[in-house]
Amino acid sequence: MIQPVSELEPVEWREFSDDELKRRIDRERLPAHIAVIMDGNGRWAQARNLPRVSGHRAGIESVRAVVEGAAELGVKAITLFAFSTENWKRPKEEIDALMQLLIEYVERELDTLLKNDIRFIPIGRLYQLPPEVQEKLDEARRATSRCQGLRFFIALSYSGRADITDAVRRLARDVATGRLQPDDISESTLEDYLYTAGAPDPDLLIRTSGEQRISNFMLWQLAYTELWFTPILWPDFRKRHLYMAILDFQRRERRYGGVSPDTVSKSVWDENKNR
Repeated sequence: MIQPVSELEPVEWREFSDDELKRRIDRERLPAHIAVIMDGNGRWAQARNLPRVSGHRAGIESVRAVVEGAAELGVKAITLFAFSTENWKRPKEEIDALMQLLIEYVERELDTLLKNDIRFIPIGRLYQLPPEVQEKLDEARRATSRCQGLRFFIALSYSGRADITDAVRRLARDVATGRLQPDDISESTLEDYLYTAGAPDPDLLIRTSGEQRISNFMLWQLAYTELWFTPILWPDFRKRHLYMAILDFQRRERRYGGVSPDTVSKSVWDENKNR
């Protein structure tokens, strides 16, 4: 009988093999949606005296590992933060290299996405990307549009504030044209206008490289998300790290502002005891 991971300390299960980690994941309690801030490419390259673009290129293998790992487990959706609206401030040569890597990734991985029934969904202010990148992303989006497995959102020229701002603009246009009444607007209404409309909010956010902030990512959607930070730099992140993040997630108790049944029972017992 497999000992439940909740009965083990992280220092114990982190010594397990990849297969053992995967085997201990409770498939009935998977996070429906995993968000990932892929951080540390530049530091990975710098530590090896390589140009920053080498870190970005090495990170492609991590993207492949995480997307395939999530699909194999049966996760419903994953969102990778690939390029923020703030990243446009970076040197032109680095941006150009990143855009070329995007094209290469889509060309190389499209067959794999189709084979694994993965739906590719680019989100963000895509109109800000170079035309050739937009064309390649749209080609992959259309090619995988009928896939029924993992929904793979890739956030490009994206920020959480831009996501909300663009949603409000679209919503305001519908109010102005009479398609929507102001009094009918609810939280779920606004969610229908976000880039991730139709997907569940992330249950788990993973951020690599040791930084512990969300950096303007999915500000609306992360309201009740469990956060998992790791010092691992993104190019070194593999399936085993995804498994560890999910196992740690499954150790947690999610109360959404409420209290656990055990806490309620204890409070009632204490109250009765003191009468």
